[in-house]
Amino acid sequence: MSTEGRDSLAPVAIVDAAISSRHAIRAFLPDPVPRAILEDILRVASCAPSGTNTQPWNVYVLTGAALGRVSAQILAIYDDPQQLAQHTDEYLYYPEKWVEPYLSRRRKIGMDLYTLLQIGRNDKEKMRAQWARNYRFFDAPVGLVFFIDRALAQGSWLDYGMFLQNIMVAARARGLDTCPQAAFIQFHEVIRKQLGVDSRFSIVCGMSLGRADVTHPENALVTERQPVEEFAHFMAE
Repeated sequence: MSTEGRDSLAPVAIVDAAISSRHAIRAFLPDPVPRAILEDILRVASCAPSGTNTQPWNVYVLTGAALGRVSAQILAIYDDPQQLAQHTDEYLYYPEKWVEPYLSRRRKIGMDLYTLLQIGRNDKEKMRAQWARNYRFFDAPVGLVFFIDRALAQGSWLDYGMFLQNIMVAARARGLDTCPQAAFIQFHEVIRKQLGVDSRFSIVCGMSLGRADVTHPENALVTERQPVEEFAHFMAE
């Protein structure tokens, strides 16, 4: 292959590697991420397409004491059954009734994670403790919380998904890892108040960002993907 041919493949390999090496990390090193890098990631991510260029993203970047305060307040509620019962999800992320093949996929990732963590199927306390790690952003040095204006419609939520994906891919390109987290939507009122976010904005999700701690077994979890021929339908005529 000519030098020109090799050079033309390099960007493809880099982008593909950033996408395919991304997976949800559930244990992070405490190493701080410089603000300049976070700004670069968000700047690149903001190139995501959006209908009529509405750019619906609104991001709060939490580090240090700010991150600690949000985590502490949520965990205090999570550990109190009476308070916890008063907090419900801001929107329906998962279906009310699971059907196949989604139910089997959901069960498999849960079983795979708990197997790596050596948590038994009936060990509810350990499962609950593992879930609580969401609210510590899995010990990541950076927590991101995403909001969207309620005046916008479903299309803007689709746009937001592309923005979130861009963040995760841009982070991987810089040797960083992420975990997108719908777990935070239950505590939307707490987070909104803690961050001073106007009620016109709905929470979308949270995200942990930092460097993976490879000594933790849960970070070995890489979910399976269906082969292209099972979900793509090529029609030429």
